[in-house]
Amino acid sequence: MKLDNLTNLILDEYEREPIKKDHCSCRLPANSEIGKIIQLSLELIFPGYFTKKEVSEYGSRPLLEKTLKKLHRLLKSQISLALLYLADQNKDSKIAERSCTLCYRFLEHLPKIRQLLHTDLEAAYRGDPSAFNRDQIVVSYPGFYAIAIHRIAHELLVLGVPLIPRMMSEYAHRHTGIDINPGAIIGKSFFIDHGTGVVIGETAVIGNNVKIYQGVTLGALSTKGGQALKGVRRHPTIEDNVTIYAGASILGGETIIGANSTVGSNVFITGSLPKNSKVTIKIPELLIKSTPAKEDAENESK
Repeated sequence: MKLDNLTNLILDEYEREPIKKDHCSCRLPANSEIGKIIQLSLELIFPGYFTKKEVSEYGSRPLLEKTLKKLHRLLKSQISLALLYLADQNKDSKIAERSCTLCYRFLEHLPKIRQLLHTDLEAAYRGDPSAFNRDQIVVSYPGFYAIAIHRIAHELLVLGVPLIPRMMSEYAHRHTGIDINPGAIIGKSFFIDHGTGVVIGETAVIGNNVKIYQGVTLGALSTKGGQALKGVRRHPTIEDNVTIYAGASILGGETIIGANSTVGSNVFITGSLPKNSKVTIKIPELLIKSTPAKEDAENESK
């Protein structure tokens, strides 16, 4: 009886304040399935790292074929749901065919994604003296994990897959605290050290051999325009061989950080920097006052 009352209470709330989907009432891609797609993709890109089975770095043909089939089946079904949702319909033979094509094209790009991630892995190993070896980076570094998911999500976005790339980027965000929009264009040998609180906006462009630390924001100067800013360059360009230290904020679609530059911690930048620049905040003067020990203070009071 109590459950019946609760059911009625919730149904009444649905009716009082319906939250309607922007498109049809058909199924949406599922976050749980997106997580599986990421896992399977990483199993294919890094054989032996993301599976419970013992696999050499050269992979196993039977396992590879099995994983490919599983990923193809799962990704195709989720792409189909995303396409059907935006088309406002529940079934369409052309959409089923298109989802299969998009899925296959993505799988064709896995070697390219792997090559890019190999450069990211080397950048992380070269750039972090605390890295015991490359295995440690692949299986435990949140920055590398977020980059790996971004490479996958960005490829799907470029192919024209809707909704799923952003779901992937938010999956990475939830698990790492690193927020990289799938639209961001990122060159090879990219390294995020520590990572927590990093934000990279949709229209950001990052060159090769860039290293950033925790708390860095590559953001928009203003989003007051809301939806009117859709498709407009809002985020900065970071050229090759730039290092950006913790807490720096670099904002604006016209902002360009020139190659071989260094941006210091907590710097706030809204304009371009020439190549070979070094920008830091002048260290505030520290005022250190000595206070008497408790015993001295008590003796003085006597």
